[in-house]
Amino acid sequence: MMIPGTYLVALLLTVISMLCWGSWANTMKLAGKWRFELYYFDYTLGVFLCAIVAALTFGSIESVPPDMPGVAFSFMDNMAIAGKKQIALALVGGVVFNLANLLLVAAIAVAGLSVAFPVGIGVALIMGVVLNYIIKPAGNPYLLFGGVTVVLLAIIVTALAHAAHTAKKTAAAPAAQTVSGARAVSRPGEKRSAGPASALKGLLLSLVAGLLMGVFYPLVEMSKEGDLGLGPYAAAFCFTVGILLTTPVFNLFFMNVPVEGEPLTIRQYFQGTFKQHLLGIFGGLIWCTGTIANFVAASAPPTVNVGPAVSYAIGQGATLVSTLWGLLVWKEFAGATGAVRTRIAIMLILYVCGLAMLSLAPLYR
Repeated sequence: MMIPGTYLVALLLTVISMLCWGSWANTMKLAGKWRFELYYFDYTLGVFLCAIVAALTFGSIESVPPDMPGVAFSFMDNMAIAGKKQIALALVGGVVFNLANLLLVAAIAVAGLSVAFPVGIGVALIMGVVLNYIIKPAGNPYLLFGGVTVVLLAIIVTALAHAAHTAKKTAAAPAAQTVSGARAVSRPGEKRSAGPASALKGLLLSLVAGLLMGVFYPLVEMSKEGDLGLGPYAAAFCFTVGILLTTPVFNLFFMNVPVEGEPLTIRQYFQGTFKQHLLGIFGGLIWCTGTIANFVAASAPPTVNVGPAVSYAIGQGATLVSTLWGLLVWKEFAGATGAVRTRIAIMLILYVCGLAMLSLAPLYR
């Protein structure tokens, strides 16, 4: 299977991961009035298809790095000899991620990309880096955890900016919010305007999603350990199987107990347009491409010195990418005051500084 042999290639894979993780949610935005619960069925299908294609192509190319259990085999050979415990860990990682991702998608629907990603993914970044470093230390700990601290400051600034912007909109247009809220009830696909309750709900959903999302990556890393451990492509396949099996369970719950709007029925899924279904599949393909790139980068030889903590941390720079999408393309902070815009600028600067520290961590042991 294909594994990076240099730091530059591994870094490139983490950048690809960052771009994919930060961009897939645009497909949900492009789907328009298509509710996230319905979108998610197609998204899951795209994730699973991508994992299969990667496993049967890049994961099946003969490449035998020495002293790397689970990597010196093709995908099929790896699955044949993998331990049950390791397979179970990857499956559980998929289950945990799936619940976290559904909560994150719900937060995007309620609060927007420029809020859900900095808070949710930022919390996941902090948890994931700490846990992954405990499992497999790599990189300079001062740069690594210093970068995480800077990212934490960026999260706090984001929350402050969102709170100030929401308060301004609530005070300026109470009548418009009432009308928008009424439309959101009568048309299940439309979003409500973000009032105080909606803003708080979005932040809470993002926070819970981040706490759960910080756990899934260490589970996947533990599935790679030992002589019977999984390689990155096999781990990605088992991980996506966990997502595929639990989506009907988790998603049907969200359809019947929605975070916003009226309950949905499965019949409404089949009423979606071809474009809406295709966007969901495309979103899953984009996200899974980034995930596999990240898993592969984290599986690089020890000489490359890019461990899971570094790979995961740089990949979670997706927050910066998604925030830029939300600000520049979707205009989620349109009409913001000067103070709010200043906070957004500070948040972006902090994220860039934090990511720079994380990127340099592998070079200075």
